[in-house]
Amino acid sequence: MPQPVIQFVHRPGILDLGWGHPRPELLPVRQWAEAAGQAARAFGWQALTYGNASGPGPLVDWLTGHLCRLEDGGTTAEQVFVTGGASHALSLIAALLAEPGDAVLVDSPTYHLAFRVLADRGVELVRAPADDAGVDPAALAVTLRSLRAAGRRVPLMYLVPTFGNPTGRSLPDDRRAAIVQLAQREGLTLVEDDTYRELGYEDRVPVSLWRLAGGAGVVRLGSFSKTVAPGVRLGWINAAPEVVRRLAAVGYVHSGGGVNHAAALTMAAFAARGGYERHVAAVRQSYRDQRDALVQALRERLPALRTPTPRGGWFVWLPLPEGVHAARLLPIAERHGTSFVAGNQFYVDGHGGTGHIRLSFSLLPAEDLTRAASRLAAALAEYAEDRPPTRD
Repeated sequence: MPQPVIQFVHRPGILDLGWGHPRPELLPVRQWAEAAGQAARAFGWQALTYGNASGPGPLVDWLTGHLCRLEDGGTTAEQVFVTGGASHALSLIAALLAEPGDAVLVDSPTYHLAFRVLADRGVELVRAPADDAGVDPAALAVTLRSLRAAGRRVPLMYLVPTFGNPTGRSLPDDRRAAIVQLAQREGLTLVEDDTYRELGYEDRVPVSLWRLAGGAGVVRLGSFSKTVAPGVRLGWINAAPEVVRRLAAVGYVHSGGGVNHAAALTMAAFAARGGYERHVAAVRQSYRDQRDALVQALRERLPALRTPTPRGGWFVWLPLPEGVHAARLLPIAERHGTSFVAGNQFYVDGHGGTGHIRLSFSLLPAEDLTRAASRLAAALAEYAEDRPPTRD
């Protein structure tokens, strides 16, 4: 039997809102092929040999300038390390800065697949105190000091503070500043997953923790997976120069001559002469339209729910009617021809989120998103009919 080519598994008859994947039509197939040819012509044999350990100069230089344009400075070339994507970046940082048995703090709800990446290091994941606005700085200080008073080493905290997965929300400005100050004071490294920064759909994108911290005590993870294509397997780490030097000295990085060298040079060619910016502007508009289609359809078909409008990212974090359990709703929704991710998946201990579901608007075109919302409404109606009546 031939092996599958891609991760996504299509199930006939299901309009699946569970996959946080790009819409296929938005992937720059032609432009990427042209960029690969341009890179081969521009760099010749250098495109196919062992690369620089921290990433090829043309991409590092462009990326440094690009990040500085996004946030009016704040990044130097010595603070950039090219990776095989954000998950690879997280794995590298965990291996470098954490040790088996450490306690690592994680936001809740947050990107659920990061839990496995961190747990692979043999650490204990500890839920950081949070409310609807995100991590609570004052409560975080209490938790951190309590863990350390018990003799635990707590080197890291992982969070997605800007257009987070699954909520689409961003950490408020005052909390950003307070958490950065706390982390610097307590020697806690913040691992900021900044994957969605360039997919903001309103005028303002919050300043990154990396920029607020001046590069001290924050490691930022970035990725081209959402802005260009996940298949190129490219991302980056922003960290202090000494951390970048340690990353470049990791055995397999040093032995292999960097990470994904040929693809990194193709990205540099893709980005040259404004190609990256034009592409991101186009996909940002498409994802904004898809967001609007799903949000409008949910509000029309489920008017009793408080459907939020995420200001960025790929997801709607939908609160369910009181008493509706996300995991029990899922098989009913799939019978009606749609799917989602149950909210408890985004809590490290599995406790929480039972009254929420994550809906991705990235994969499907607007007309399918509208149809999926209708199917979800039908599933909720069936759920309500099957529930036993409450006693007075």
